[in-house]
Amino acid sequence: MDQILDRLTLLSRVEQVEEAGFEALALDVFAYQAIHNPLYAQYLSLLGVQKESVHGIRDIPFLPISLFKHYAIQTADWQPERIFRSSGTTSIKGSVTSQHALRDGAFYRRNARRGFAHFYGSPAGYAVLALLPAYLERSDSSLVFMADDFIGLSESPHSGFFLDDLPGLLERIRLCQQQQQPVLLLGVSFALLDLAERYAPELSGVIVMETGGMKGRREEITRAELHDILTQAFGLSAIHSEYGMTELLSQGYSKGEGLFYPAPSLKVLTRETTDPLSLQATGKSGAINLIDLANLDTISFIATDDLGKVYSDGSFEVIGRMDASDIRGCNLMVE
Repeated sequence: MDQILDRLTLLSRVEQVEEAGFEALALDVFAYQAIHNPLYAQYLSLLGVQKESVHGIRDIPFLPISLFKHYAIQTADWQPERIFRSSGTTSIKGSVTSQHALRDGAFYRRNARRGFAHFYGSPAGYAVLALLPAYLERSDSSLVFMADDFIGLSESPHSGFFLDDLPGLLERIRLCQQQQQPVLLLGVSFALLDLAERYAPELSGVIVMETGGMKGRREEITRAELHDILTQAFGLSAIHSEYGMTELLSQGYSKGEGLFYPAPSLKVLTRETTDPLSLQATGKSGAINLIDLANLDTISFIATDDLGKVYSDGSFEVIGRMDASDIRGCNLMVE
């Protein structure tokens, strides 16, 4: 096999990728997955796309994210180390959740650490407090897997998970504030709202990072509304956010105002909602496509159901979800 399409060579390049080399590596990953991913190869065949005709990122077909709910998506033949599953929502009974097979947990941890450190420095320097009740109750959450690694890396004895012990969480935060220990409070949206409404604690100096998701526990509100409530309750100027999902091994981060920046292994594009094979111009609203090079062993090119905008510096914002008719229109491509 050509060395450029050797898995270990590609993995090494993914771990070192920078913006200047992203497109070239993405094209090599595409060529590798077009050969070794049976589902993706079938998808390309149905679209009438030959891999030799793909010369740039704009030529690459993106696989609808809904297929993670119905297929075990793998590039090449291997046994999963674990399988991540999405939580779905408790308000929809019998809903089908996505699953994402993980080949190498150590690689995922290294990639997640690099993505976080790109914006915040090493997790070792923080007291990492994880308020993730909807996820912590499950053993197959990719978010809990990442948070557990960050907690393990932390050099603070105050780091840990909190299921529903909000007084205990606040005591840890107070100790860290007294000791001038940097704090990362990573929380699911509904749990942070509970904390805000029940205690309205003063959290100066704390990085409060919401991971999204009401999970059927509360009425859905916009991110701007959520952040307005939390900033006022916690006495902060901004709420940070993490953009991640079961189907990704890379994350994006926002330091406020809902503007995300992707990790080095992640690139965000938008497509036209009426023509899912056509990419949208920079700065115009569209459905979000993701290139996650860390998904080398599954699929790196994903057409999501999120709506957003991408800007010239690579940053992006998420402005909503596609409605049912839009989603059906995209998925007609693979029926």
